[in-house]
Amino acid sequence: MSALEKSMHLGRLPPRPPLPGSGSSQSGAKMRMGPGRKRDFSPVPWSQYFESMEDVEVENETGKDTFRVYKSGSEGPVLLLLHGGGHSALSWAVFTAAIISRVQCRIVALDLRGHGETKVKNSEDLSAETMAKDVGNVVEAMYGDLPPPIMLIGHSMGGAIAVHTASSNLVPSLLGLCMIDVVEGTAMDALNSMQNFLRGRPKTFKSLENAVEWSVKSGQIRNLESARVSMVGQVKQCEGITSPEGSKSIVEGIIEEEEEDEEGSESLNKRKKEDDMEGLPSETQNLLLFLQTKKDHPYTWRIELAKTEKYWDGWFRGLSNLFLSCPIPKLLLLAGVDRLDKDLTIGQMQGKFQMQVLPQCGHAVHEDAPDKVAEAVATFLIRHRFAEPIGGFQCVFPGC
Repeated sequence: MSALEKSMHLGRLPPRPPLPGSGSSQSGAKMRMGPGRKRDFSPVPWSQYFESMEDVEVENETGKDTFRVYKSGSEGPVLLLLHGGGHSALSWAVFTAAIISRVQCRIVALDLRGHGETKVKNSEDLSAETMAKDVGNVVEAMYGDLPPPIMLIGHSMGGAIAVHTASSNLVPSLLGLCMIDVVEGTAMDALNSMQNFLRGRPKTFKSLENAVEWSVKSGQIRNLESARVSMVGQVKQCEGITSPEGSKSIVEGIIEEEEEDEEGSESLNKRKKEDDMEGLPSETQNLLLFLQTKKDHPYTWRIELAKTEKYWDGWFRGLSNLFLSCPIPKLLLLAGVDRLDKDLTIGQMQGKFQMQVLPQCGHAVHEDAPDKVAEAVATFLIRHRFAEPIGGFQCVFPGC
């Protein structure tokens, strides 16, 4: 496995795939037909996939923290969904619509601290211990002392947090655990090269549409339908100017992918602006560049993943044994069988968990193939009699 493939375990960029199809089209989509047809990268609201949204308040020593959750369903077990690093609860949007149509269940998709619309006092503390406690606190705040049966499902970093939550017995009514494309061995191997890959991402975007387009063309999300709702939770509008010194690095980090028919005029305008600034002090040039950048590229990432490096080791070290030691039914979904490390390979051979490989997916398995993931989870729930099928859903039990 290449280092690039291994790097995907922190919400990283997978190898660039062939451009995907347009996925499910939304009503009112603006499509330019004929030669040079442009796909619709406009964002869609969470309400097309979830039934409701709630900000859950959690009391702690320093005051109140507010956690954003998106919900669907009214009966059956709760599937508590934890996203990967840099993503948000909206990454589960298309999966939610798919699973709700297959089994009777309730969905609670959570924005973890430092991500999405969750607001906490210390958003920089992304330790596994703190985030696992957050999950337990949110469950307690939502359901009190008698929570319903809950299954934890986590992708990448969220999968690691799900395991830490389960192993610490922070959810008393836990009935099942699912990790999606996160394995200790490959994740640990990828940590040394993580920063280089993060530096390869654009730092800003000129619009939400531009962010969605980049996510699909770069291969971060291979399903356009999911990207249109998911990327809204990954980026935000740029905040105020910090300092001229920081401006240049922001400008230098921009990576643009423009349409070919726009490149000529863009280059001409850029040269004109550079000529106009000649003779000005370098500090003034940096400030003017930053102002123009903020105007032309007003969106940036909600969280700087590079600054979370000190927590990466704690998320993944010892994860396989923690997963195997959880005394509940477990499911592992992978994009490739080569991701298995030694401990999980032995555990799988001993029948300690159910595993299913979903090929032709990138790292964001639940976004790239939401129907396949929903089918696997639904089958797991029905096999263990945790939920009832609906809509004529037929289980297909995998060999592993």
